[in-house]
Amino acid sequence: MALAAQAVADVELPDFQPTADSAEIEAAARRLEKAAPEDILRWTVERFGPDVAVSCSFGGPSGIVLVDMLARLALLDQVDVYVVDTGLLFHETHALRADVERRYGFIATVFAPALNLEQQAAAHGDALWTRDPNACCAMRRVAPNREALSRRGAWVAGLRRDQSPTRANTPVVAWNDRHDLVKVAPLANWTEAMIWNYVRRYDIPVNALHAQSYPSLGCTPCTTPARDGEDLRAGRWRGSDKTECGLHWQI
Repeated sequence: MALAAQAVADVELPDFQPTADSAEIEAAARRLEKAAPEDILRWTVERFGPDVAVSCSFGGPSGIVLVDMLARLALLDQVDVYVVDTGLLFHETHALRADVERRYGFIATVFAPALNLEQQAAAHGDALWTRDPNACCAMRRVAPNREALSRRGAWVAGLRRDQSPTRANTPVVAWNDRHDLVKVAPLANWTEAMIWNYVRRYDIPVNALHAQSYPSLGCTPCTTPARDGEDLRAGRWRGSDKTECGLHWQI
């Protein structure tokens, strides 16, 4: 299969059409709360395709599981898998993306910040992430993600309720006011053990750093290994009260 995804500058988005009213979304949320992820993905693509954006960071196994499920459902060529490349991703993250693209026969659409690292340093000072990580994330993650979701009908993300306390109430289906679309979390009810059982069952590729105590990977300066007993995202922005990059502040 081949997914017609290109560099972001070349992507032509279809004409936007209104998506769904609140009654439909609420009914879908109730109906799909306990549904299998595959059924949730099938409903999303049938209802909102081809205006479905699937975010995949290549820094955690959940996104790769979603890609594999879409491929097994023969739906991968009906969605746009995208990645936000902050310019600070791990080498292993780039390597995994290349491996996944080869295996499943698609090219992820890449969205990047407006400023490269040198331009950001010139405008805001060196290593902004050490002084104002929220501002850095706003420029390097949130703004590109907003562009990725522009004029889309649905956003599929790999959020799970067991990942951290801030994600404990993640809905399976909900309207997202921030981006004016339906946000879908097919794996919301899954656990880390279920994810890894799926990975082993289908022998799907994952980030090599998971074997080195990195259960969740973001940018290199802001990611450390997680210690025994910590939640899966404890290694992100260690030493600060920051827990999210800003993409999912409104779950």
